[in-house]
Amino acid sequence: MFKVIKYEGKARRGKFKCAHGGEVQTPVFMNVGTQAAIKGGVSALDLKDLGCQIELSNTYHLHLRPGDDVVRQMGGLHKFMHWDGPILTDSGGFQVFSLAGLRKIKEEGVTFASYLDGRRIFMGPEESMRIQSNLGSDIAMAFDECVENPARYEYAKASCERTLRWLERCKIEHDKLNTLSDTVNPQQMLFGINQGATFEDLRIWHMKEIAKLDCDGYAIGGLAVGEPTQTMYDIIDAVEPYMPQDKPRYLMGVGTPSNIIEGVARGVDFFDCVMPARNARHGKLFTWSGSINLKNEKYKLCLLYTSPSPRDRG
Repeated sequence: MFKVIKYEGKARRGKFKCAHGGEVQTPVFMNVGTQAAIKGGVSALDLKDLGCQIELSNTYHLHLRPGDDVVRQMGGLHKFMHWDGPILTDSGGFQVFSLAGLRKIKEEGVTFASYLDGRRIFMGPEESMRIQSNLGSDIAMAFDECVENPARYEYAKASCERTLRWLERCKIEHDKLNTLSDTVNPQQMLFGINQGATFEDLRIWHMKEIAKLDCDGYAIGGLAVGEPTQTMYDIIDAVEPYMPQDKPRYLMGVGTPSNIIEGVARGVDFFDCVMPARNARHGKLFTWSGSINLKNEKYKLCLLYTSPSPRDRG
């Protein structure tokens, strides 16, 4: 369930509710735990202390290790992670882009070579939905292809059309899985993903088509993959008028402070990125005066005072 509470220009303040956790206040940034954990020893309890509202994990990586069947046997991702808030799972579609040298795309789906041991793995729309159903996440993402940048128009067009057909297959399989008596989370939602590279006409056509399928929410994918920042903003501006007003909008893989502010101003509700946690592991902080690197020699003797966590305060 999603409800817009207030508009300011295109910016929206809203609230979102799903099977786990309380109401999520939007706009919201989702912390990324690719393999069901944030790297660097951050626990689910730490995430609560930090005010994290939604956690994101990756279908492809969890399918490889420990295996979605293992997670299912343990009661789903929420019990596996000891996290009782909302969880969104990426579909594995981004790996179609990031593992370009290890995969082969056909209409049926994508064959990957595992980066762990080289074994062949097939994933199509139905397989992605079954894996995400086993994980029991609150939001499942549709299986799509994120094309490289720059992309040829002809290839981007064919990819868009295939991603639409894949979404249709995802929706049929997802609806079926949610009706099964032994489904981990029968209230799991499905978000469709807009693609089209940097071609505004393809983006608009694709958004119009996937909006007809009445998904629970819609994402803009395939951005922040090397295109100029202004191009990303232009694509959001082009697509936003065709996104359903009563559904959450998600800008995938975007997480710098300036990108989030610009995205919110353009009507985006959800964001995610590995960058904040990665920067923290390497001692980089964002401040009102700009970013600083705590590993710099000049900070060697500095003491950084932080407020104690709720658990420390008792």
